[in-house]
This record gives sequence, structure tokens and C-alpha cells, in this order.
Amino acid sequence: MERFGPAILVQAGSETLLFDAGRGCLQRLRQLDLTYNNLTALFLTHLHSDHIVGLPDLWLTGWLVSDRRVPLKVFGPPGTDEMIKYLQKAFSFDLKIRADDDKKVEAGSKFLVSEIREGTVYETNGVKVIAFTVDHHPDIPAFGYRIEYHGHAVVLSGDTRFCENVIKFGKEADLLIHEVVIAPDTLAKTDPKYAILAHHTTPEQAAIVFNATKPKLAVYSHISKLYGHNEPELIKRTRANYAGQILVGKDLMSFQIGDSVTVNQPLSP
Repeated sequence: MERFGPAILVQAGSETLLFDAGRGCLQRLRQLDLTYNNLTALFLTHLHSDHIVGLPDLWLTGWLVSDRRVPLKVFGPPGTDEMIKYLQKAFSFDLKIRADDDKKVEAGSKFLVSEIREGTVYETNGVKVIAFTVDHHPDIPAFGYRIEYHGHAVVLSGDTRFCENVIKFGKEADLLIHEVVIAPDTLAKTDPKYAILAHHTTPEQAAIVFNATKPKLAVYSHISKLYGHNEPELIKRTRANYAGQILVGKDLMSFQIGDSVTVNQPLSP
């Protein structure tokens, strides 16, 4: 219960951007006193269910309990537009009754979908979002994101194996949020969980990325722990090859980025 699904909020100037919409993302937003109406845009790293399963709740409940009157801009890989169209069909009864009976503004339930490729995908009010491809084989394409504002940068790896593109786009980042998997060294290819290890980044591989990019702060998110391996071991295995600042992310943990990166620990999940 202390960890809901993947979802990272980035606020820069007047922009409030959500990256992925895993389970529980609306509840976490409400804990931050934010509503669906506050969101400027949604960016999807890829279409695995754990990154999008919270979208119907974010969208439908969010629209119902807020005063959103404009469509939400959604950016994602090929297949995003089709997914959104089928979601709208699946919930067509609810959409109609909320507009007719609850008098919700119909435009607030709409989406503006852009299927993206690597490069700058969003630039407004001084905020630039750059998408870059990562290696989450066989789920291709999958994206990471670099968000730039006033000379500072946050980089999100998305789901990926060790990937040189994360290094390329992660350089000079103030904050690098990277996924990770921790598993026994003896995990065999015949093990049912080996595919999890094969599709993600080990602490030792993440250390290579951190050493090459040199962020002010590196943070682990989307943490896969196989066969009882724990977070202290995750940090220990990273520190064997990386001496920089590193944290294990928690739900509702936040960061203020300026000349330095300040960490705000959550009071409770």
C-alpha cells in the first residue's frame, strides 16, 4: 500500500505535467491538493498496463470531481491514439450521463492525443519536454523524457534496460530518476522471473549511467525487487560503483530544483 503505480509529477512555471498514470495516481494528486483540472499535459513512457491502468480513474473521476473544461493533451508512443479511442468507447455510457445528468462540461472529458517520436514534443511557457527512445525490449518504442526549464533539467529514464540513450539525454541533469531491478546474481534464464531482470536495469548498470551523467541527485523509482532482495541492498550494490548522491524514491517524495536539489520527504504515504 505504500507504493502505488508509476506516476511522476513535474511542475515548472505555469506547467503541471504528469508522466505516466499508474494505479492510484489520482489519489496521490489529491493528497497534494491537486485536481485533474490542474494538469496541463500527460506524457506516457510506454503502454504497459502498470503505467496506464490509473488513467481511466484519473480521467473520469478527475473530470467528475473537478471543473475541467478543456481537453487534456496526451503524448505517447504509437498505439496511444487507438487506446484512448477504445477507452472513450468503453466508458461512453458514463461520459454521456455525466454530461447530461451531472452537467459536466463535455470538453473537459476530451483528449488531444499526439503520438510521438524522439525529439522535442512539447515546448510552452519556457518549459521544454524532450522524448528519447529507451530499450525496454520487446516493448518498442518506449520513451524516457528530459524536462528543461530556466537552465535546469529533470530526466526520467522510463522503463529500460541499460541504455546509452539515457546517458546521452541525461547529461547535466539536476535530477535523474531511474528505474531499477534487484535480483540474485544466480537467477537463471529458465526462472519465470528472469524476463523481469532482462527488461530492466540492475544497480550495477545504473551506477554506470550515474557516473556518465553526473546528476546532482539520482533517485530510484519503479523498483522491482525479486526474491526478497531489499532496498538497503539496492543502495549498497549501487554505492559499490557510484559515490554520488543517490536515494530510493517513495510515494509523495518531492524535489525542489534550483542551484541545488532539495529533497522533501513525505510525512506519510
